[in-house]
Amino acid sequence: MSLNDQWFTEEYTHGGTAFSLKLGTHKKLHEEQSPFQKIAIYETETFGNLMVIDDCIMLTTRDNFIYHEMMSHPALFTHPDPKKVLIIGGGDCGTLREVLKHPEVELAQQVDIDERVTRLAEKYFPELCENNHDPRAELRFDDGIKWVKDASDNFYDLIIVDSTDPIGPGEVLFTQDFYDNCQRVLGPKGLFVQQSESPLIHTESIIKPMYNKLTHAGFKDINSLHFPQCSYPTGWWTCTMACKDGKIPQFRQQAVENKVFITHYYNKAIHNACTATPEFLKLALNK
Repeated sequence: MSLNDQWFTEEYTHGGTAFSLKLGTHKKLHEEQSPFQKIAIYETETFGNLMVIDDCIMLTTRDNFIYHEMMSHPALFTHPDPKKVLIIGGGDCGTLREVLKHPEVELAQQVDIDERVTRLAEKYFPELCENNHDPRAELRFDDGIKWVKDASDNFYDLIIVDSTDPIGPGEVLFTQDFYDNCQRVLGPKGLFVQQSESPLIHTESIIKPMYNKLTHAGFKDINSLHFPQCSYPTGWWTCTMACKDGKIPQFRQQAVENKVFITHYYNKAIHNACTATPEFLKLALNK
């Protein structure tokens, strides 16, 4: 990360890339060291507010809707009847907001270890937190690994892992034990979704190991969903979906067309397109 009077720049040295945002008048709005990580909020000129954790861009006001919609709606419209949803991480509450747009959801538990992320989101990204007081929502500030380990068998219909990169507090969310427990606590036809970074630079380090561990945990069908995210390294991002006990079902196209809420990125055509696997990734994954 580098910072001057005009620009915030995240340098991703492993991939040989960098992304910069021009700062606004007030520049840095907040910075603190929580018990788990360093959190900073900046004002940018054209992307609204910017949240940075341990010097890595987490979200901006302008483009977070793509990520949050793709982490939630494809899976919710794929599961035949999603009633109980667990979000691990997701402290900014954007994914929770999207999940709660689905009237069939009866319980949405969000478990994030760092309460400060949520409290800062409430102040600097209040639009993401507008559904936090929905009676179906439960916000738990706890260890997601322990939460899943202690959960009852077959309890959840959908688990969404809205995690940071696999370093620091997020590293344990990419382990075999975690995937084993997620498989156990999902009910029949249960779905698992986790952000899986960029196929251009993370195929070997993140995506392939994730597929291998999910397969070892007993998930029967796995596929990555692709979408643009300009503020993340390379601008090309994925989340990976896995089905507990069979093929990933066809998504409920009619339900998407008749949805009772507004989306700004996700629709039926986007869902169809995002499931396509590029040839280089097919080869890497032996698909």
